[in-house]
Amino acid sequence: MNVSSIVVQTVPKFLDEVVESLKNCEVCDYHLHDEKGRIIITIEGEDVSEEIGKLKIIEALPHVIAADMQMAYSEDELDANIKVINESDAVPKVLNDENVNIDNVTYHGDLKKRDAELQEFAKDLSNPNGVK
Repeated sequence: MNVSSIVVQTVPKFLDEVVESLKNCEVCDYHLHDEKGRIIITIEGEDVSEEIGKLKIIEALPHVIAADMQMAYSEDELDANIKVINESDAVPKVLNDENVNIDNVTYHGDLKKRDAELQEFAKDLSNPNGVK
Protein backbone atom coordinates (compact mmCIF):
# COMPACT_ATOMS: atom_id res chain seq x y z
CA MET A 1 0.00 0.00 0.00
CA ASN A 2 1.28 3.46 -0.91
CA VAL A 3 0.30 6.71 0.80
CA SER A 4 1.36 10.11 -0.54
CA SER A 5 0.70 13.67 0.56
CA ILE A 6 -0.06 16.25 -2.10
CA VAL A 7 -0.10 20.04 -2.00
CA VAL A 8 -2.77 21.41 -4.32
CA GLN A 9 -2.57 25.06 -5.36
CA THR A 10 -5.45 27.25 -6.52
CA VAL A 11 -6.21 30.96 -6.45
CA PRO A 12 -8.04 32.15 -3.33
CA LYS A 13 -11.23 33.10 -5.18
CA PHE A 14 -11.71 29.43 -6.20
CA LEU A 15 -10.53 27.92 -2.91
CA ASP A 16 -13.94 26.82 -1.61
CA GLU A 17 -14.89 25.31 -4.97
CA VAL A 18 -11.64 23.35 -5.26
CA VAL A 19 -11.86 22.12 -1.64
CA GLU A 20 -15.38 20.84 -2.32
CA SER A 21 -14.25 19.18 -5.56
CA LEU A 22 -11.43 17.44 -3.71
CA LYS A 23 -13.73 16.31 -0.90
CA ASN A 24 -16.18 14.87 -3.47
CA CYS A 25 -13.80 13.37 -6.06
CA GLU A 26 -13.31 10.05 -4.16
CA VAL A 27 -9.61 9.69 -5.08
CA CYS A 28 -8.17 11.58 -2.10
CA ASP A 29 -8.63 12.57 1.52
CA TYR A 30 -8.81 16.29 2.29
CA HIS A 31 -6.94 17.48 5.39
CA LEU A 32 -6.59 21.28 5.50
CA HIS A 33 -6.03 24.47 3.53
CA ASP A 34 -4.93 28.07 4.03
CA GLU A 35 -6.26 31.39 2.77
CA LYS A 36 -3.54 31.57 0.08
CA GLY A 37 -5.04 28.63 -1.84
CA ARG A 38 -2.79 25.82 -0.64
CA ILE A 39 -4.62 22.59 0.11
CA ILE A 40 -3.20 19.46 1.74
CA ILE A 41 -4.59 16.07 0.70
CA THR A 42 -3.43 12.45 0.73
CA ILE A 43 -3.92 9.67 -1.78
CA GLU A 44 -3.55 5.91 -1.42
CA GLY A 45 -2.82 3.27 -4.02
CA GLU A 46 -1.63 -0.28 -4.46
CA ASP A 47 1.40 1.01 -6.42
CA VAL A 48 2.96 4.14 -7.89
CA SER A 49 1.00 3.79 -11.14
CA GLU A 50 -2.33 3.92 -9.28
CA GLU A 51 -1.19 7.00 -7.36
CA ILE A 52 -0.10 8.74 -10.56
CA GLY A 53 -3.54 8.02 -12.03
CA LYS A 54 -5.19 9.64 -9.01
CA LEU A 55 -2.81 12.60 -9.19
CA LYS A 56 -3.81 13.17 -12.82
CA ILE A 57 -7.49 13.23 -11.81
CA ILE A 58 -6.72 15.86 -9.17
CA GLU A 59 -4.63 17.94 -11.60
CA ALA A 60 -7.56 17.93 -14.05
CA LEU A 61 -10.07 19.40 -11.57
CA PRO A 62 -11.28 22.90 -12.51
CA HIS A 63 -9.19 25.75 -11.06
CA VAL A 64 -6.33 23.51 -9.87
CA ILE A 65 -3.11 25.32 -10.76
CA ALA A 66 -0.76 22.60 -9.48
CA ALA A 67 -0.86 19.35 -7.54
CA ASP A 68 2.52 18.07 -6.41
CA MET A 69 3.44 15.03 -4.34
CA GLN A 70 5.42 16.06 -1.30
CA MET A 71 5.91 12.88 0.72
CA ALA A 72 5.34 9.26 -0.19
CA TYR A 73 5.33 6.01 1.73
CA SER A 74 5.27 2.63 0.02
CA GLU A 75 5.16 -0.30 2.37
CA ASP A 76 5.62 -3.17 -0.09
CA GLU A 77 7.74 -1.38 -2.67
CA LEU A 78 10.03 0.01 0.02
CA ASP A 79 10.72 -3.45 1.42
CA ALA A 80 11.33 -4.89 -2.06
CA ASN A 81 13.63 -2.03 -3.07
CA ILE A 82 15.62 -2.21 0.16
CA LYS A 83 16.17 -5.91 -0.57
CA VAL A 84 17.37 -5.10 -4.12
CA ILE A 85 19.72 -2.41 -2.80
CA ASN A 86 21.13 -4.67 -0.09
CA GLU A 87 21.72 -7.51 -2.55
CA SER A 88 23.29 -5.43 -5.31
CA ASP A 89 26.65 -3.79 -5.85
CA ALA A 90 27.04 -0.18 -4.73
CA VAL A 91 27.72 0.76 -8.37
CA PRO A 92 25.15 -0.54 -10.87
CA LYS A 93 26.64 -3.01 -13.36
CA VAL A 94 25.62 -0.81 -16.27
CA LEU A 95 28.08 1.88 -15.14
CA ASN A 96 30.98 -0.57 -15.28
CA ASP A 97 30.04 -2.33 -18.53
CA GLU A 98 31.92 -0.88 -21.52
CA ASN A 99 29.71 -2.85 -23.93
CA VAL A 100 26.46 -1.12 -22.91
CA ASN A 101 25.06 1.26 -25.51
CA ILE A 102 24.55 4.59 -23.70
CA ASP A 103 21.36 5.16 -25.74
CA ASN A 104 19.78 2.26 -23.83
CA VAL A 105 20.34 3.86 -20.41
CA THR A 106 17.28 5.67 -19.02
CA TYR A 107 17.69 8.92 -17.09
CA HIS A 108 14.91 9.67 -14.58
CA GLY A 109 15.82 13.18 -13.46
CA ASP A 110 13.88 15.28 -16.01
CA LEU A 111 10.99 16.89 -14.10
CA LYS A 112 9.54 18.39 -17.28
CA LYS A 113 8.57 14.89 -18.37
CA ARG A 114 7.67 13.70 -14.89
CA ASP A 115 4.43 11.80 -15.59
CA ALA A 116 5.88 9.54 -18.28
CA GLU A 117 9.21 9.31 -16.49
CA LEU A 118 7.60 8.39 -13.16
CA GLN A 119 5.57 5.64 -14.78
CA GLU A 120 8.68 4.26 -16.49
CA PHE A 121 10.67 4.61 -13.26
CA ALA A 122 8.02 2.61 -11.38
CA LYS A 123 8.30 -0.16 -13.99
CA ASP A 124 12.11 -0.08 -13.92
CA LEU A 125 12.43 -0.52 -10.15
CA SER A 126 12.39 -4.27 -10.63
CA ASN A 127 15.35 -3.98 -13.02
CA PRO A 128 18.35 -3.10 -10.79
CA ASN A 129 20.82 -3.21 -13.69
CA GLY A 130 19.27 -0.12 -15.33
CA VAL A 131 19.33 -1.49 -18.87
CA LYS A 132 16.21 -1.45 -21.05
